[in-house]
This record gives sequence, C-alpha cells and structure tokens, in this order.
Amino acid sequence: MISTAVFYADTLTYWFSLLHEDFYLFMLAGFIAQMIDGALGMAYGVSASTFLLSFGVPPAAASASIHTSEIFTSGVSGLMHLKFQNVNKKLFKTLLLPGIIGAAAGAFVLSSLEEYNNIIKPVIALYTLYLGVIIIRKALKKKKKVSSGNIPRLATFGGFMDSIGGGGWGPIVSSTLIARGRHPRYTIGTVNLAEFFVALASSITFFAVIGLSHWYVIAGLIAGGVIAAPIAAFLSRRLPVKTMMILVGVMVILISIRIIFKAIMAL
Repeated sequence: MISTAVFYADTLTYWFSLLHEDFYLFMLAGFIAQMIDGALGMAYGVSASTFLLSFGVPPAAASASIHTSEIFTSGVSGLMHLKFQNVNKKLFKTLLLPGIIGAAAGAFVLSSLEEYNNIIKPVIALYTLYLGVIIIRKALKKKKKVSSGNIPRLATFGGFMDSIGGGGWGPIVSSTLIARGRHPRYTIGTVNLAEFFVALASSITFFAVIGLSHWYVIAGLIAGGVIAAPIAAFLSRRLPVKTMMILVGVMVILISIRIIFKAIMAL
C-alpha cells in the first residue's frame, strides 16, 4: 500500500516537473479572466489576450490558446448559467450560427498573417485598448431602451473580432445587447453559452492552419478557468458590476498601452 502511494506520488511529481515554469502564472490568468467573464459576460479573451501578448506569446498562438481554453471554461460557465436559468433560448439561437461563421473567418485571417507578428501584436493591442475604453463607457453610460438592431450581424462581427484579437465576443456582443435594453442577467448567461460554440469554431480553424502549440498556456488557462467558472456564474447576480467593469477596463487599457509602448521601443 505504501509502495503504491509512493508510486503515485512519484508519478505526480514527474508530471508536474514537465510543466512549463510559467504554467501556474497562466493558470492564475485563466482563473482571473474567467471570474471576470463569468460575472460580467465579457472580457475573458480581452484580459487573457493582453496578458499573453505582454509575455511574448505570438498573436495567433495566443488567440488559439485562449479559444481552446474557452471551449472548456465557457462550456462549464454555460452549463452553470443554464442551471441558474440565466439563458434566453431565442437569443441563443439567433447568436449561434453567425457567431460561429465570424469566429472561423477571423481565425483563418489571423493564422494566414502569422509571419507579420511584429506588426499584428501592437495592432491587436490597439484593439484591446479600444475594448477597454468600451467596457468603461458601458459601465458609466446610463442604460436606455433602443431597438434590438441586427443581432446576426452583431454576432458575426463579434465572432470575427474575437478570433482576431483573442477576445471581444463579450465586450462587443454582451455590452451592445445590454446597452440596447436587454436584461443583463439573461444576456450574460446567453452570450456565455454561445461562446462555447464560437470558441470551438475558432479553435478548430486555428488547429487546421497552424497546428497545436503552446500547450502549457492552454493547460494553465483551462485549469484556472474551470475552477473559476462555477464560482463566477453563482456570483454573477451578486457582484457590483459597474465597479468591476471599470476596473477591468482600466486593467486592459494599461496592459495594452504597455504592449504598444514596447513595440514602439523595439522599432
């Protein structure tokens, strides 16, 4: 019995030794990003993307890693939102197919431009900086009822930009729908559930074009995100959303500025 326990302990120690030294850092990033996303219905990809880019992960690999991890985190998060009855089924069906098409198209475009990483990275940082501003603006703006608009077109654009920038599905789709007067609780839950399918489409496209890389980044994001997903879904109706959105927006803006500054200094 003791020898069996020693064997399992040695095996566990061996597998942990194989982990990249930054694995736990990416695990923490996945936990924080999913807590934000599950509670606000946005900013997992934006938070994780700015973090990965700042540590030198190439744009295509960063987006591929984020969307692969989102298959697991958004799956768990979506199920939790279903459990807590936070999903509008009609809205979900409207978002699904356009979001998938947009995500696949964005992943293909980014993968095809991988050789231009030095140019793409600061461009994506400008995009995430813009999303940070959008998040803060949505937090401060008074909500008002307006027309629903073209939801399929919104979903297509959100899916495309999500793949290009490693994030943006939530900030673009959730914040727009909430600003148009939709109930935050059901919007957050529905967009989170649809995100599973958007992330799956994006990941499949990335793998088909560039293959599997940076597995330790993916593993860390998944581990942290899966732990956080049920906690975030439970807390989604209890957290001070406005304050959190402002903090997230400020964080994204600061990290994006850092990436842009480093790119300028490298010229």
